[in-house]
Amino acid sequence: MAWSIAEVARMSGVTSRTLRHYDEIGLLPPAWIGSNGHRYYEQADLLRLQQILLMRELDVGLREIRAVLDSQADQVAVLREHHQRLLVERDRLETLARTVGRTIAELEEGKDDNDMVKINRPENLFEGFEPSRTEAEAEVQERWPAEWEQSQQALESMTAEDTERWQREVTAQMIRFAEFMVAGTPVADPAVQAEVDAHYQGVCRFWTPCADAYKGVGQTYVDDPQMRANFDKIADGLALYQRDAMVFYADARLS
Repeated sequence: MAWSIAEVARMSGVTSRTLRHYDEIGLLPPAWIGSNGHRYYEQADLLRLQQILLMRELDVGLREIRAVLDSQADQVAVLREHHQRLLVERDRLETLARTVGRTIAELEEGKDDNDMVKINRPENLFEGFEPSRTEAEAEVQERWPAEWEQSQQALESMTAEDTERWQREVTAQMIRFAEFMVAGTPVADPAVQAEVDAHYQGVCRFWTPCADAYKGVGQTYVDDPQMRANFDKIADGLALYQRDAMVFYADARLS
């Protein structure tokens, strides 16, 4: 059985324009195109669209989504991973709902004789909130908006093959930094700084940071929980070590 683009749009809530865009970028091509020029989708395409929408709900970019879908990973395993992440997000939203409900109750019931509200435990006001960006990342975007936009455009233009190759290069470089760190090599050592220079040249493929901006990039490795976790999966303390090496490089070569 096949469904027209209009029927898929109605079922999924995704506009026909978005579905055509997904086709144009190779993310969701239709099963076939009729003699009338209309796109038609089969069950496999609907399942693929469900995965796309799940990953969009989790704030995954289109480039990353295509890389995942084109990797031919086990569909059920991928859905299980999405399901687990959705359960985590559900728990966070439930916590956030309790936070707001508790605040409403305290505002309604906690007025004193002067009609002032006293919050019993102010720290409870923020339970369940999750910052969308680190301060360091926000600072980089705020101070160098043109360069930030340039980097985002460069990332979006990468193909799935480009992304996979780049990720392999980044991982290999992180391992080399970890080997220096485990060996106790100071960040000022010429060999470490040569590796930092290679890292800086890699960043320049997307944008060209000045000394302060490059330090800001290094700080995101430490401040962003997900990025720091990626570094620390390779070696505990790696994010701090690479950040310090980048600071030394920026002061010595970019200032």
